[in-house]
Amino acid sequence: MSASDPVITSVPPPQRKFNKFVANPVIEDYSLRYAPKSFRTWSQYAVFSAALGGIAYLADQAIGGSLAVAYGFENAFWGIIAAAVIIFLTGIPIAYYCAKYNVDVDLLTRGAGFGYLGSTITSVIYASFTFIFFALEGSIMAQAFNLYFGIPLPIGYALGSLMIIPLVAFGMTLLSKLQVWTQPIWLTLLFAPPVAVLYMDPHAINTWFHFAGASPSGSSFNPLLFGAAAGIALSLIAQIGEQADYLRFMPDKTAKNSFGWWLAVLGAGPGWVILGAAKQLMGSFFASLAFSHGTPLAKSNEPIQMYHTGFTYIFGAGMVAVSVATFFVILSQIKINVTNAYSGSLSWSNFFSRIFHAHPGRIVYIFFNVGISLTMMELNMFSFLGHILGFYSNVAVAWIGAVTADLVINKPLLKLSPSYVEFKRAHLYNFNPVGFGAMAIASVISVLAFFNLFGAYAQAYSAFIALGVSFILSPIICIATKGKYYIAREPSAHAGITHSTLSCVSCGYEYEQLDMASCPFLKGNICSLCCSLEANCDDMCKRPHADPVLSFGTPADLNL
Repeated sequence: MSASDPVITSVPPPQRKFNKFVANPVIEDYSLRYAPKSFRTWSQYAVFSAALGGIAYLADQAIGGSLAVAYGFENAFWGIIAAAVIIFLTGIPIAYYCAKYNVDVDLLTRGAGFGYLGSTITSVIYASFTFIFFALEGSIMAQAFNLYFGIPLPIGYALGSLMIIPLVAFGMTLLSKLQVWTQPIWLTLLFAPPVAVLYMDPHAINTWFHFAGASPSGSSFNPLLFGAAAGIALSLIAQIGEQADYLRFMPDKTAKNSFGWWLAVLGAGPGWVILGAAKQLMGSFFASLAFSHGTPLAKSNEPIQMYHTGFTYIFGAGMVAVSVATFFVILSQIKINVTNAYSGSLSWSNFFSRIFHAHPGRIVYIFFNVGISLTMMELNMFSFLGHILGFYSNVAVAWIGAVTADLVINKPLLKLSPSYVEFKRAHLYNFNPVGFGAMAIASVISVLAFFNLFGAYAQAYSAFIALGVSFILSPIICIATKGKYYIAREPSAHAGITHSTLSCVSCGYEYEQLDMASCPFLKGNICSLCCSLEANCDDMCKRPHADPVLSFGTPADLNL
């Protein structure tokens, strides 16, 4: 952009100063913004591999093992399958829109029926997902430390938490390399034990099929227990948010890369649940195997016990099996907890920037998120895992159901929701009753059902109630409001602007057009982050007849 350009020369001196963490794109990773094309230098394969590495966790095995222990084989099996189908279908549109418009799930939620402040609640829901599962994964790592090194669990919790922080500080730049480099080793260690067990002990499958655990119905099917098992497995529905944190860095889709682009988006987006469900079933299988080898039922859902048993089929009963199992558990937990800490830092950044109009940097919220997780670990959350996930799934499913309905019904069919994703404060109403209202109503009804207000069957299927109510209410409210609350102010066309970047009147940095809005308060173009942090404007740009001052194109001009 030339110095003589009239848009740039009309910009007043910068007013806002960011600290060195926010100003460094490698550390900050555009945590509150659209991911610009200039930063998206990774190939489709690199993004896919990094996103796949983000599901290297052993929580799947722990959940699958816990379901088998609590509900028996058949209820756990069909509960896992039912949840996986729902998670896959709801994940397709979310992954597509995040990859196409290069936004995370929080920015997507803003424009998918929730409004600018309405999505603050979903930021907390998503942040809760990251610290709950960070705590779960950290507990699994501490169990490995305890078994192999004899480190007391409270100390193991702290070690497993603190070692993650420096790995997350450099965001996608380091995480993509970590996930790619460790992927072959992890995949080999993941699948070697079940292959060895099936080869050396084919009767283990029959033992698994008849595993009753502590189920009151034994290993046979019970509709109430199936519903409860599926509800717990559905708590993983918010994992699509962590996948989207990687998918927002996808390169633009072109005619040349279209096939590979779709393969990467579907594989790294909703496709995570294919491997995830396989791991849950693996956990169910290993829980029965560990129990049959003498592990107490209460401990047979611990991944370190599962894989210790599995690796004895390869290395025998000596220290080698314990060592390899411990290495595998620690590697898996590092791979996933860097993602949990990273995604949590994005969500908390979004939440606090909107509430307090301040952004000290994503790196600050890494410590905040890890601190909450460590507290949960010290409170031994692993011992009541099912209750936490069963309750959480109601709210998470209501959120995802409302977003999915907007993306697959309100946008393409009703055409009352904008076809593009609008995430900027300057163009959004604070609250949109379409998504926010649907989620709130569905959450209240399903949580009441979860606490047995409507009977045993409603309690068992509370997560399904959350999904159905939110998915149905979203288009109903959209029709009732005629889509009025999606866009508060349309950007105006300005044909003379042809540059790919514009300078922000507030901070002075240059950002791509898609991250900019015109600001009548500061009398210039403003980036989305400075717009979020501006506390004195009182949203004057969204008042009737507000002067747009400067602008640079309509959604149609920007190919949205």
